[in-house]
Amino acid sequence: MTEDGKQNLKHKKPAALTNPVNQPTSTPRSFSASTFGERISRALALIALYTAVLTACRYFAYEVRFDFLVPHEFQEERLYSLAVNLPIKLGFLLLFRQFGSLLTYFSVPDLMRIAAAMASANLVSYLLRYGFNPGLMSPRGVVLIDFVLGVGALSAMRLGFRIYRERYLTGHSPNGKAARRIAVLGAGDAGAEFVRETQAKPSLGLRPVFFLDDDWKKHGHSIHGISVLGAPEEIARLRKDYPIDACVLAMPSAPAKRLQEIYKVLTAEGLKVEIVPSMAELASGRVQVTKIRPVQVEDLLGRDTVDLRSDDVAALVRDKVILVTGAGGSIGAELCRQIAGYHPQRLLLVEQAEGSLFNIEAELNERGQQHLIVPLVADIMDADRMRFIFERYTPQVVFHAAAHKHVFMMERQPGEAVKNNTTGTRRLAELAVAKGVGVFVLISTDKAINPTSAMGASKRLAELHLLALQDKPGNRTRFMAVRFGNVLGSSGSVIPIFKQQIATGGPVTVTHPDVTRYFMTIPEAVGLVLRTTTLGQGGEIFVLDMGKPVKIVDLARQLIELSGLRPGEDIEIKFIGLRAGEKLFEELQHHSEQLKPTAHERIHLLAASAPHGEKWVADCRAELEEQAGQLDPNQLRQRIRKFVPEYSPHLD
Repeated sequence: MTEDGKQNLKHKKPAALTNPVNQPTSTPRSFSASTFGERISRALALIALYTAVLTACRYFAYEVRFDFLVPHEFQEERLYSLAVNLPIKLGFLLLFRQFGSLLTYFSVPDLMRIAAAMASANLVSYLLRYGFNPGLMSPRGVVLIDFVLGVGALSAMRLGFRIYRERYLTGHSPNGKAARRIAVLGAGDAGAEFVRETQAKPSLGLRPVFFLDDDWKKHGHSIHGISVLGAPEEIARLRKDYPIDACVLAMPSAPAKRLQEIYKVLTAEGLKVEIVPSMAELASGRVQVTKIRPVQVEDLLGRDTVDLRSDDVAALVRDKVILVTGAGGSIGAELCRQIAGYHPQRLLLVEQAEGSLFNIEAELNERGQQHLIVPLVADIMDADRMRFIFERYTPQVVFHAAAHKHVFMMERQPGEAVKNNTTGTRRLAELAVAKGVGVFVLISTDKAINPTSAMGASKRLAELHLLALQDKPGNRTRFMAVRFGNVLGSSGSVIPIFKQQIATGGPVTVTHPDVTRYFMTIPEAVGLVLRTTTLGQGGEIFVLDMGKPVKIVDLARQLIELSGLRPGEDIEIKFIGLRAGEKLFEELQHHSEQLKPTAHERIHLLAASAPHGEKWVADCRAELEEQAGQLDPNQLRQRIRKFVPEYSPHLD
């Protein structure tokens, strides 16, 4: 069995996770005499610095209190108070960890600790002097002024070191090379966070020069000291006065159409364009905002971002045992990532390909979720193995993503599509009923609608089996299927194929000038799948809103241009004709089905005809499934048509 979207590339640990400040790793040094000497030298330097600042503050506190005419009787008291007060202040600064903090890093928590240290020191000093010599007391005004000056001076010193580091030490990366000068497009939260992180971490080798933003109200203002100079379309004028090396798109929630417009403006200027991680990646905590990368076609095909997290999904998943088949594939792996974020009691990762299973297990382990997951090497066609898993772990919710999904491959061996996609699903669903599973969700496909391929027909048969099981007497499992089209970035999809063809010099092969497909990102598709589990009562087929169809030839042109090449000149686009089982365009529903809205704007419910009964299930099993390996491809396609009348096969 081939799981949905088999991925055999070894998972690579994000740099942001392995090395939070993106600095070169080094072997920890043992504690040596030289290390001890460095610490002593640093401590003495800090003591000298703090002593000078605090002495000046105490001195000027008296001057300010007496309008720079300190009476003679307070001259001796000033020296005496300094001798008592200074050691106490240094002790409290040590207590509040101001000797361990790096001078060049200063934030609000540091300010609060400095204020607490100064307040505590002045209070203790005042009480000690009152107890030992009440006749020789500092005026209360001096104590208050000394507190204000001390907090202000120490904070200003720390802030000054930080500004110096950010303004004058960020011009070069650690290897001595000049830091790249960056124009940041997007002055929102992501852009502001990107600038803050790059200023705090010179090791990144990035130096923000200016912001550009569509919101004219931000123009003329500054964020973290970086000015918002105008709109993205003004880049040609601005780069003449403010030289830059590259642009960073920090607009993770911007519509894809707007990103496309901005990208064209920037590339027309010959600028290198990079992008911050997506909202889904940032929300997951898997990467930091500074983990920029080159723009990919997936970034330009995405849609408006919507919040896919749901309290209803959390209630369904939290503290439950969840099973995902095809856990190593594109959809299955993303299901695991998102489900793990809802804190299930246990997450069962069922996958036949041990390499893919290892990769997703390693990724979840890196995120600290190893206590949740149980990796299980298993083939869904292995009835004994699957029964053992259900009996051992008693899953309460099943997401069935394992499938043969390659259209042309399955067209040449339709029996395998029937065995895996149809029989495998039926057996798994029947096992779910027998073991009392609460919810069973089938990941289906838009190719199940008026299918022309064996793969699409086999998935349609799987849907029909679930609908039939829903009405079976004694069933307590809620069955539902979710249809959607191509996902961006999945293995075996057109985008990786195009990238490989471009890398080898072309040509890029497209089946037909007018062929179109629906696309959506994997995180969005999976987020919507999870939402459907809260909408279904059992026996439904849901269809995800895939947006507008994309012409594949336009997609090919975009990919070529993103590679810095010219379509038709540097890379040829070659039309090779539709292959067996392929459609010119995908459909959203069968003629007998009707789409109805749901509580979520991007999820639709199919109002379908009445489900088949037990006789249909028995006939399908006996005449089709049990003979799938015996009939030749044409005979099998004709047999499928008996149970899926809308199937239009390509006969050899």
